[in-house]
Amino acid sequence: MDSNDSELTALSAGPRDEDLLPSSAEKSVKVVIVGGFGVGKTTMVGSVSEIRPLTTEETMTTAGVGVDDLAGIEGKTETTVAMDFGRITLNDRLVLYLFGTPGQQRFWFLWNGVIEGALGAVVLVDTRRLEDSFAAMDRLEQAGIPFVVAINNFPDAPLHPVAELRAALDLPDHLPVVNCDARKLDSSRDVLLTLMRYLYTTANAANPAAPHATTATTATSEAPTR
Repeated sequence: MDSNDSELTALSAGPRDEDLLPSSAEKSVKVVIVGGFGVGKTTMVGSVSEIRPLTTEETMTTAGVGVDDLAGIEGKTETTVAMDFGRITLNDRLVLYLFGTPGQQRFWFLWNGVIEGALGAVVLVDTRRLEDSFAAMDRLEQAGIPFVVAINNFPDAPLHPVAELRAALDLPDHLPVVNCDARKLDSSRDVLLTLMRYLYTTANAANPAAPHATTATTATSEAPTR
């Protein structure tokens, strides 16, 4: 039985206990993970999701030759063609839904539906392809979605001080820039916690008289469980 058959068998068997939404859940938060082609969005969703992530990865074919830029990621064989989806239970009452966007420009028409309603976003960056990050950040700024930047530390990627990366990406001093390894649960979780804290700080700065019992406040009160 190949991997596809195994996956279909698992799905037909119904949801596992860990896939079921906690009965105590009252609120949900939508977060999107964006970035250039091959930057690790699918990997991050998969590493941190407490449920089996939903992916729309397809095998790359000759149709992408001359269209998709594989410089620096020549070994990539699959690509997201619609979105990735995962879930994290932040505490008994609050659930975070993760959506990963496709990276290639030819699939950007799908972004509007994926990012709509998002509370915030993570822009995942590969230092070998910094220029691929600008379009993602522009889209988020146009949509009014606050974001943090996470530098995915690929083994063969050059390392730069955060201050230099901030300058290269033309980011303001208040916007968080963090290093991460998208393959690791703890690292990906820390990126999301950084985003939640940033959203909380931004919301309070914009409306200091508002009650502190906000969604972002609740999100930062406990680390995600798994």
